[in-house]
Amino acid sequence: MDNFVIPECTFSERSKQLTNSAIRRILKVTESPKTISFAGGLPAPKGFPVTVIQSAFNKVLSQNGYTALQYSPTEGYYPLREWIANEASQFCNCSIKPEQILIVSGSQQALDLLSKIFIDHGSNILIENPSYIGALQSFNLYKPNYIPLPTDNDGLISDSITPDLAKICRFLYVLPNFQNPTGQTLNFYRRVHLVKLSEQFQFPIIEDDPYGDLRFIGTPQPTLFSLSNKYGGNIIHLGSFSKILAPGLRLGYILASKHVIDKLVQAKQATDLHTSTLTQMAVYEILKTGFIKKHLTNIRQIYREQSISMINTMEKKFPKEVSWTRPEGGMFLWVTLPTQINSTKLLKKAIEKNVVFVPGEFFYSEKSLTNTLRLSFSTVPEEKILEGISILGKLLDEY
Repeated sequence: MDNFVIPECTFSERSKQLTNSAIRRILKVTESPKTISFAGGLPAPKGFPVTVIQSAFNKVLSQNGYTALQYSPTEGYYPLREWIANEASQFCNCSIKPEQILIVSGSQQALDLLSKIFIDHGSNILIENPSYIGALQSFNLYKPNYIPLPTDNDGLISDSITPDLAKICRFLYVLPNFQNPTGQTLNFYRRVHLVKLSEQFQFPIIEDDPYGDLRFIGTPQPTLFSLSNKYGGNIIHLGSFSKILAPGLRLGYILASKHVIDKLVQAKQATDLHTSTLTQMAVYEILKTGFIKKHLTNIRQIYREQSISMINTMEKKFPKEVSWTRPEGGMFLWVTLPTQINSTKLLKKAIEKNVVFVPGEFFYSEKSLTNTLRLSFSTVPEEKILEGISILGKLLDEY
């Protein structure tokens, strides 16, 4: 039996589209304690409120354990949805109802469910170029036709969405705040323009916003959802507790019109019935105390200090021909090398020196720029940032 192999022909066509995450493959290299990893888009472990989370789980189990361990509605735990709706209402200056919220098992599940209800084989979807690799993985299973749109330091160039493109697309996927991988933030004018285009040509916008609460410099921008005159009629907003509490909780949410939520509920029922009842109740227990506001202040300070340390070190150690973005929040910055330097080849040299990063080519849907790379500063202490960036600087000098 150990030698039995299921014939390849028995697997579905969709399964043949599955690939391992390039970032996960790279992260295997980081298992050595000597490795300095700028690769993973992971929250800083020292920002995890372990005792607070432990206390919340204990309280839920001791006071309401039988309910917490039972099946629950697909839509999610109502008090948690109500809390999210109230928070969203304050940002939108309107009334968001809990019926517009679906709790999901991390925002990655949100992307999968949205793929199921929106994408057919050959569907045209608009994406930033480069874009989040996890979204591309989800979308790829359904064989869409990608239409990559250009970006600059102010995010997605909204003027690139012509009427012809707007009329043929199923949706636009965008990360407006501290985009993964570039760290760029979509400016206010372009946010307004995108919402107007969406309403004029009636195409949905998937607004993926896992990093929005992690702004450590500058003024917060309104969400696309809040800018919609129809209070999100065409805007589907994704949020996550992974980056502000802990990713191991696997808890996110979708905010959208009731019509879209109803479709997503049906898709989720066929996927996992519902997200963990216990986890939802424990997270609500944390949120209702107001703990999250003070907690966010601490996380933002961690990321601010580490991003400043990385940028300051790059300015001293990188050749003048290298450029990079200067994020106002989030976890990443994007590096552009001289055109003759291939970042994948550079990675092989860096691994020999116990430093890893993610080559930029993985973030493109088609023709990629091989002279780009993503650096994450979120999990690396300042002394390791200095050491790792110095090593990369020497390798770049050699090139």
